[in-house]
Amino acid sequence: MTTSLRGVISSEICAKLKALGYARSNRIRLYGEEYEVLSDPFSRDDGVAVEVATAKERTPRVLKLPKMILRMVSQERRAA
Repeated sequence: MTTSLRGVISSEICAKLKALGYARSNRIRLYGEEYEVLSDPFSRDDGVAVEVATAKERTPRVLKLPKMILRMVSQERRAA
């Protein structure tokens, strides 16, 4: 797969994740913790991540989204 094709797929997946609520100013619950999402989804290493903060820890950090969520979004893309 070429780099440009990966970029297209990543941007499509990021857009679908954003529509599912993994977007700036939303709250998500992952790994038993509630996070405030500070950024829209972006490509990170071999996956997708968002910048988040918690009520306990206001320092922003990068949270990589679980591969299961990415698989679900990419399978939905193929089914459409």
